[in-house]
Amino acid sequence: MADQYNNPEVENVGDEEDQEEFLNLNEVDEEVPEDNGPVPDDEEDDMDMDDENGETIEIDMSNNSWAYFDKHTDSIFTIFKHPVLPLVVTGGGDNTAYLWTTHTQPPRFVGELQGHKESVISGGFTSNGEFVITADMNGFIQVHKASKGGEKWTKFAELDEVEEVLFVIVHPSLPYFAFGANDGSVWVYQIDKSSKSLVQIMSGFSHSLECNGGVFIEGKDENELTLVTISEDGTIVNWNCFTGVVNYKLQPYDDFKGTESPWVTIKVYKNVIAVGARDGQLTIINNDTGKIVHNVKTLENVDDVNELSIEALSWCKANGINLLAVGLVSGDILLFETFQWRLRRTIKVNDAITKLEFINDTPLLVGSSMNGKIYKWDARTGEEIFAGVGHNMGVLDFAVLDNGKQLITAGDEGVSLVFKLE
Repeated sequence: MADQYNNPEVENVGDEEDQEEFLNLNEVDEEVPEDNGPVPDDEEDDMDMDDENGETIEIDMSNNSWAYFDKHTDSIFTIFKHPVLPLVVTGGGDNTAYLWTTHTQPPRFVGELQGHKESVISGGFTSNGEFVITADMNGFIQVHKASKGGEKWTKFAELDEVEEVLFVIVHPSLPYFAFGANDGSVWVYQIDKSSKSLVQIMSGFSHSLECNGGVFIEGKDENELTLVTISEDGTIVNWNCFTGVVNYKLQPYDDFKGTESPWVTIKVYKNVIAVGARDGQLTIINNDTGKIVHNVKTLENVDDVNELSIEALSWCKANGINLLAVGLVSGDILLFETFQWRLRRTIKVNDAITKLEFINDTPLLVGSSMNGKIYKWDARTGEEIFAGVGHNMGVLDFAVLDNGKQLITAGDEGVSLVFKLE
């Protein structure tokens, strides 16, 4: 079990700002004796069991993780990292979110973000790491504020505006966050330290069905706040958050030749946006003009239409390597070159892809799957460089830390594993 701190719950410490840093960043690369954590096994270690019908079930017990966190009692749906400290938040089906350290073996339990009413499915830290936002499936959102260098987290504010929150995103540089709801609505709030409250900036109602995702677009300055959201109804909307005005709206019958694709994933790189749909449609949009650059059906002739769903997108930011990685429920990872949008390479995994992420400005791609494994590939060649094993159920999310040297998973069985990728 994870080593628990002396503060088993997040304490109410008011607004005290103690700059003492309890997470010593100098310890991150510290050598740790090999016998201090769970016993990893790089070789196959299978165990045979009999089910109720007397048939043999083979369970793979191999594990090459470095450490683990198992305080959750249900599936872990989301994990996200602090921008500076070796600290992550995990949210799960046990209606709670935990903060814990990533540089110690075993991890140290930092605190619990209590008060959620349903499964915690999304969240994020502000760019300076001062605030953390978490959201649950019952529409309840909480914001906590750090004190004592991240040792303690105090409730700052809460929201209960919608029936169900589907995602939360935090602006990459400003103290704003947005969320989308099952009724199609879009909401943007500012974390205002001066008034010690959350200030509603916008509520938008341009989507008619579930708002499944969104991205903030970095502006020239703090006077520009742009958000692009996607929906189950096949629409894509670009919002001016300060005015609530729709800058552009792409619609199925006007812009997609009558194809009503339920959009489920979205990623932005510079002024270009990639959006993936449940029916396998991939569209590329020039955000400056609101025009569709490219539109393609990624897979054809599948046995199950559910396999078409695009669950993951990631842009490669390495100089001279122009790639977009697309991950599907079928287990296919499609690597498109981003000049003429030709398919460069395909990587195949034996179960659904749940997330993809290029490591910083490199061609190294990390991915997770419902087969319980995480992978690192060289996207230039498709070569598998690393495979992390240890989960007995799917990996629903992950976070890459320490410039790609470390990866931490969110397991469907309620366990997070820490892997050393180098």
